[in-house]
Amino acid sequence: MALLQLGFHGSKTDPSLFILNSSGTLVYLLVYVDDIIITGNHSRAVNDVIKDLSSMFALKDLGQLHYFLGIEVVHHGSDLVLSQRKYILDILHRAGLVDCKPVSSPMSTSHVFLPDDSPLLDDPSRYRQTIGALQYATLTRPDIAFAVNKVCQFMHAPTENHWAGVKCILRYLKGTSHFGLLFRHNTGSRLQAFSDSHWATNIRAFSDSDWAGCPLDRRSTGGYAIYLGSNLISWSARKQRTVSRSSTESEYKAIADTVAELIWLKSLLHELGLVSKAPTLWCDNLGATYLSANPVFHARTKHVRSRLPLCS
Repeated sequence: MALLQLGFHGSKTDPSLFILNSSGTLVYLLVYVDDIIITGNHSRAVNDVIKDLSSMFALKDLGQLHYFLGIEVVHHGSDLVLSQRKYILDILHRAGLVDCKPVSSPMSTSHVFLPDDSPLLDDPSRYRQTIGALQYATLTRPDIAFAVNKVCQFMHAPTENHWAGVKCILRYLKGTSHFGLLFRHNTGSRLQAFSDSHWATNIRAFSDSDWAGCPLDRRSTGGYAIYLGSNLISWSARKQRTVSRSSTESEYKAIADTVAELIWLKSLLHELGLVSKAPTLWCDNLGATYLSANPVFHARTKHVRSRLPLCS
C-alpha cells in the first residue's frame, strides 16, 4: 500500500517487482520479504523514494548493491558479475568436500543414472538437502543446470551411484567457485525508453533437446538459453512432460517452451518501459523449423498443439 501511495504499480509479470514511471523518470523496486533492491534512471528520484519509505518504515540504506539473497554482486566499472562463491563454499563445507579434488566437468557423458543401480543411501536427507542447495546455485551457474536436473530425478530414493553424481557436481564447483555471470553494460543491445526512437538489437534464444534421452521413461530433455546482447538472462534444462514420437516433435516442444519464456521476457521488458525488436529463435532441427513455419503441417500435430503458448 505504501508503494502505491508513492506512485508505484505492481508488475503483472513479476509479483515482487514495483515500477514508478512518471514524466520520463523510471524507478524499479524489487522486494523479497524484508530485502529491497531499488534502482532507476535518476539518482535524485531513487533517493526521494528511499527518504519517503524511511519516513514510513525502519529502513537501513546499505548503499551500492553488493550482496542480495546469497548472490554477490561484483562491480567492474559499468559491468557486473553475479557470483555465488560464498554460497558454493558453504555447500562444500556442509557436504564435507571442502578439500576434495576438482574435476573439469559436472557430469561424465557416459554416466547413466537408474533407480536401482546401486545400494540405497543410509541418509537420503543429506542427498536432498544438497540437491536443494544446488538448485539455488543454478541461479548464477547455468553450466550445472543439466547435471542438477539429472540428479534431481532420484530424490525419492537416492542410491550411492546418484550420490557419486552429486559429488561430481560438487567437485566441479570446487574448481570453478570463482565463476559467475557477467553482465556487460555496452553489449550492442542498448535498450531505449519509449520516448527514444531507437530500437534495441534482437533478443536471441537458442533451443535444443535430446530425443528419448531418459532410459527409464524415454522422455526427452529440452533446454534453452536466451541472450540480451552478449548477456545470458534466462536458461533452462528440464525433462519434457510427455514422450515424443520423433526427434522433430521433441525439438518442437523445446521450441514451444522457449517461445513461452520469450513472451514472458517481452512482457517484462514492456513493463520496465523498454522496447526491443522481435526475438530471434535458433533451432538446429530442420523438421521442427519447418513444422513451426508451415501451417500446413499443423493438422498433423494436434497431439502437441496444446503445449504451444497463446499469443496475440
